[in-house]
Amino acid sequence: MQPDIYIGTDIVDVSRIRQLIDDHPDRFLERTYTDQEQSYCEGKSDSAIHYSGRFAAKEAIKKALMTSGITDPISWVEMEIVADQNGAPIVNLHNHLFSNLDCKVSISHTQETAIATAVIIK
Repeated sequence: MQPDIYIGTDIVDVSRIRQLIDDHPDRFLERTYTDQEQSYCEGKSDSAIHYSGRFAAKEAIKKALMTSGITDPISWVEMEIVADQNGAPIVNLHNHLFSNLDCKVSISHTQETAIATAVIIK
């Protein structure tokens, strides 16, 4: 039996994420990013670019989940994007409802935009 594969894509304006961080730093960051994600992004010279990439990735994951027919709510911090030793993004889904899923993401960004694609294998 072949696995089911679902794809989601999202693009984000870095200026929008930068404004959210400036306007509501604690509220936005705590509700959207895990401590590990915040530590990673804050270690970069322009953290807003990296926060934007992770935000786009989380939106892409939600879209891929929806196309798979999974409509259970998942919070932003239940989706964690960490980096492996080479800097490649790894997805950790911290919700037992999604334990049978494998999720991969690709993130890219410029100074102005971040884009991400998520692939979910069920």
